[in-house]
Amino acid sequence: MITITGVLFVSDWVQLLPLLALVIAFWLFIIRPARKRQAEFADLHDQLEVGQRVMLTSGIFGELVEIGEETIQLRIAPAADVTVVRAAVAKIVTETGSESEVNDASTDGEA
Repeated sequence: MITITGVLFVSDWVQLLPLLALVIAFWLFIIRPARKRQAEFADLHDQLEVGQRVMLTSGIFGELVEIGEETIQLRIAPAADVTVVRAAVAKIVTETGSESEVNDASTDGEA
């Protein structure tokens, strides 16, 4: 009787292995990368400074004029400032010589 009960007990655990594998896979492929992107997004917004050139998620480029808690003012043309939500900033653009280099939050810090 002890061996049969022991076999049934192991069999019950074996049936739970696919569910456990799904939970681990979900964490590895969904939760972990999402947390990493969220941390990179926060780091990008902590790096914002007045005078920087940025690109919005809509593809509009401009220079930061003022940075608030929730909004920023962006100069997209001389005498044309727009106020947008701070989360709309997708990238910080740096000028290097004649080429412009885009610092993307999703590629910074990858090892």
